[in-house]
Amino acid sequence: MYVVVMGCGRVGSALAHALIRVGHEVTVIDRDPAAFLRLGQDFTGERVTGVGFDRDVLVRAGIERADAFAAVSSGDNSNIISARVAREMFGVERVVARIYDEKRAAVYERLGIPTIATVPWTTDRFLRTLIGDGSTKTTWRDPTGTVAVTQLTLHEEWYGRTVRDLETTIGARVAFIIRFGQGLLPDSKTIVQADDLVYAAATSGSVGEAVALAGKPPVSED
Repeated sequence: MYVVVMGCGRVGSALAHALIRVGHEVTVIDRDPAAFLRLGQDFTGERVTGVGFDRDVLVRAGIERADAFAAVSSGDNSNIISARVAREMFGVERVVARIYDEKRAAVYERLGIPTIATVPWTTDRFLRTLIGDGSTKTTWRDPTGTVAVTQLTLHEEWYGRTVRDLETTIGARVAFIIRFGQGLLPDSKTIVQADDLVYAAATSGSVGEAVALAGKPPVSED
């Protein structure tokens, strides 16, 4: 997928990196060039300086070929305007906006634009909304919202690989496995089998990325 992210604050930069890590192409828009420093030198996506709801800026960011658009700046008005421009003017199918005001969020949800409030697991929710992973839901989250346990949908090539291989790739810990109807606490050498139900524990902000990586085949060592 090609994703345009408007806003390079804490959420925008984290979301951009997460999308890159799971194999998507990303361009980030921000009116402040200094904001791009949050992306770091290893960021492989594109950067566009400008106002995120300006038509010319969006065109420079490649909105005409974008599969998804995320508006995550610090301003509700900027986010919703840019989201509506992306959806209504450019026909982007997957559009999501960050909204601080809960009452406004409810209004825009009725207009067909998914909105996400400022909660600790914002990055996870944006990632799942953008890449269409609505089928995977968090099974448990600790009271502080810091750690979550979620079921992974594994690519079939993970069968026969060790739990250590899986954990290293997804950046999360395999909490337990349901095998033949029985719970199993695996160690690093446990082999993942077909029909295993694998549950992983991850910190908020990395759950969506872990889910996405588990659904991809292991990286070849060749």
